[in-house]
This record gives sequence, structure tokens and C-alpha cells, in this order.
Amino acid sequence: MTDFAQAAEAATAAMRDVFPETPLSHNDWLSDRFGADIWLKREDLSPVRSYKLRGAFNAMRKMDGSRVACASAGNHAQGVAWMCRHLGVDGVIFMPVTTPGQKIAKTRIFGGERVEIRLTGDFFDATLRAAQDFCAETGAQFLSPFDDADVIEGQASVAVEMLTQMPVPPDLVVLPVGGGGLSAGMLGYFRAKGVVPEIRYVEPAGGASLSAALAAGRPVTLETLDSFVDGAAVARIGDRTFEILRQVPPQHVLRVPENRICVTIQEMLNTEGIVLEPAGALSIDALRDLGPEIAGRRVVCVTSGGNFDFERLPDVKERALRHSGLKKYYVLRMPQRPGALREFLDVLGPSDDIARFEYLKKSARNFGSVLIGIESADPGAFEGLERRMDGMGFAWRDLTDDPVLGELVI
Repeated sequence: MTDFAQAAEAATAAMRDVFPETPLSHNDWLSDRFGADIWLKREDLSPVRSYKLRGAFNAMRKMDGSRVACASAGNHAQGVAWMCRHLGVDGVIFMPVTTPGQKIAKTRIFGGERVEIRLTGDFFDATLRAAQDFCAETGAQFLSPFDDADVIEGQASVAVEMLTQMPVPPDLVVLPVGGGGLSAGMLGYFRAKGVVPEIRYVEPAGGASLSAALAAGRPVTLETLDSFVDGAAVARIGDRTFEILRQVPPQHVLRVPENRICVTIQEMLNTEGIVLEPAGALSIDALRDLGPEIAGRRVVCVTSGGNFDFERLPDVKERALRHSGLKKYYVLRMPQRPGALREFLDVLGPSDDIARFEYLKKSARNFGSVLIGIESADPGAFEGLERRMDGMGFAWRDLTDDPVLGELVI
């Protein structure tokens, strides 16, 4: 057994004086659905509802300073805040302006008077620079959310617990990837123990920094970033974490669409009563892509976090409907004459429901542009709707999957 394995196991043992291990639970519904033996490592049930507490604990217990600073989209912030209060250390926590309010509020609760929160930057990387500049100016100790040896060592405790909780090692482990701290820590521990299951790494499609790094052979900064999966939307994977992950086969990295993740969030909430944030649902959502590959096999999905702001639920529902083909948006050229709207209503099928109706151009003399959102109980119903609109002479355009126009009008 190598030094890394021993250090990870020592960190895991030390954690038991502060917080309990998270459950590893068999999930019957997912097992039946995918024809596999599916287990969930429930990091969403840690004291701060994410695995980030582990890395913060391990790094901060080794620090000798009295002030710490970090940058985080939420979960690392909560872990640091919780440890600041537990250890009696002052902390300054930098968070993106776009961080969900629920995560900001919980960070304040966990840290109490020991932490100061500063909101800066629209994306994590701008927030990170602000925190690092603050440390350079004040001498505070910076605690990286992922690109730190002690943090990686702390996140490895997930793998330590997993191997002790299972009767036999898993055949396949499915891990979410953001900055790479969790995946690097777990892979490093498996390697050090000489017990390496197959691993699939899951990224949000709009933040695939590991895929980009593997393609380039080094960490690179993504030109664009979709911040919806805020717990894993990182524009550049860590240098230290990539050194551990650089031998990962590119075909073992899965990129899942943000809107489909919303379907998984809803399913887990409605069917299993499990509250997951978008990053926490990544590993479960990837089961759809693994399909026959996991049939009959023992699979562990790490549910990395459950800090979900329920104010986001309408957006999650909207995205899920669009991904499932149950909602579409059209711009319709509507004649400006009596009876035109009534004619359009006759075009609707029995399961079609108008969810939005808005004139975009009201001053036109002969025709007006209308934004209309339609929900249906049957994805196949839209083909018939569009055929009937053509037959009635209505000019229309589908905006549902148009990223530019969709951002402007939907």
C-alpha cells in the first residue's frame, strides 16, 4: 500500500471524530430500470449535503494559519464554512454572483460569525482570481476547491468508505467531474490499493473541461461555459487533478446534456424522494448512455451533492419538458383580422395545451408575430400540429432548440 492510500485512510479515520460516513445504499428502482445492480454513494447526505466537506476538512486540519480564503460556486464554500466554525478559524469566502441563493444562505448558516461572504464574478474562474488576489494582498491561506494535494487526499475518502461498505468491490463506478478533485482522489486511491474498478467520468456538455484537456494533452480553458450545472461547471480542470487523470481513456468520459439532467432531477425527486442538485444528478443521468454496458453488473453512482434551490424548480421543469419533447416554442405569423386566433385554436390537437401566448410585434398592419408555447402529453403530437399549421397556411418557426433566439424570447 502506497503513502497516498495510507494518507487517505488516515484522513478518513480522522473524519469520524467530526462527521459520520455517508450511506452506500442499493437503489431498487434504478436497478430494475437499467437491469443492473445499482448502488448510490450518497454524498448528498453529508452534513453540508456534498462531498466537499471532506477536502476542506483534510486541508484545514493541516493548516497552521488563523485565516483562510476560498472561491466556490457553493459546495466547497459550505464545506469550508462548516470547518471554519468547527475549528474556530476565520474565513473569507468568494462566490460567483450567479450562485443560487440557497447555497449562499446555507454557507452563512454553516460559518456563522466566522465567515465573510463576498459575491464577485459571473463565472467561477473570475471568482477564483478574486480570492487568489485577496490572499496575495492579505496573507490569508488560499484553499483550492479541487487543485490541492490535501483536498484531493480528502476527497479520496469517498473511495475508502465505498470499499469498506460494499461486500465485494464494484464492477463500475460512475463519477461526476468538475475541477477533478473527487475523480482524481478516488482514482488515486483505487490505484494505490491495487483495486481499480472500471470508471466512467461524467461532465455537463456545456462544461466538459476534462474532455478538452484529454484532447489537448494538458489543461485548457473552455471558450464558453454553461453554468447551469453550477457544481461542475468549471472552465479549466486543475493542473494537479489532471496529472492523475491524464491517462483516462477519452471514451470513458461522458458528456451529458444539461436539459436531460433536469429530467433525472425530476425523476429522482418524484420517484425516489431524493433531492439532487444538477451536479449531484450527473452520475445517475449517465446511466442512460451506458445502457447494455452495465447490464447485470454492480455499479456505484456517486451522488455528489443535494444543495438544490427549489426556486430553480420551474426552470428544471421547463428544461425537462423541452428535452423530453413535451414542450415546443414557435413564432407564428398571425393574420391581423377577426377570427384568425380562433382558426389557430382549431389546429390544436386534443392533448395540446397553450402554455404561453405573446404578441412580439403588435403594430403590424396585416400580420403580427406571436410567440406561442405548446405543451403536449405526447411528443409525437407536434408532427401533426406542424402539419396542420402548414395546411391552414400559418407561417411558423420552431424556436425550441435555437440557442440564440431561445435566449432572447423564451
